[in-house]
Amino acid sequence: MEENKHNIAPVKLEMLMAVVHNEKAKYYSSLIQAHQANLQFTMPAKGTSHLILQYLGLEEKPKSLIIAIVRSDEAAGIISELEENFKKGKTYKGIAFTVRLTSVIGTMVYGFLANEKSTVKEEA
Repeated sequence: MEENKHNIAPVKLEMLMAVVHNEKAKYYSSLIQAHQANLQFTMPAKGTSHLILQYLGLEEKPKSLIIAIVRSDEAAGIISELEENFKKGKTYKGIAFTVRLTSVIGTMVYGFLANEKSTVKEEA
């Protein structure tokens, strides 16, 4: 039986998306980064209830969307930690979920995203 000679990524990756209050975006971003997330984007967003609030003439607090690429072995821990923080009070509320990535092009890109030092070449 011939051995499988393809390099299989040791850790799968997931895209984490979180909608949080603008004032807590940096807090949540640092929390996610502590779990080996090397790539994150933060951008303005609207919460899930903005249409209802607009209809009632109420204003909604500004929100931020955080998109991060995280390791699958860290994803459950990040979601759990986010859920615990969402329970702290109104300004900490948010929503978060992950989507599994099926492929990433390039060994060095994968190494950076997965925080796998063995796949990233060191400068001489």
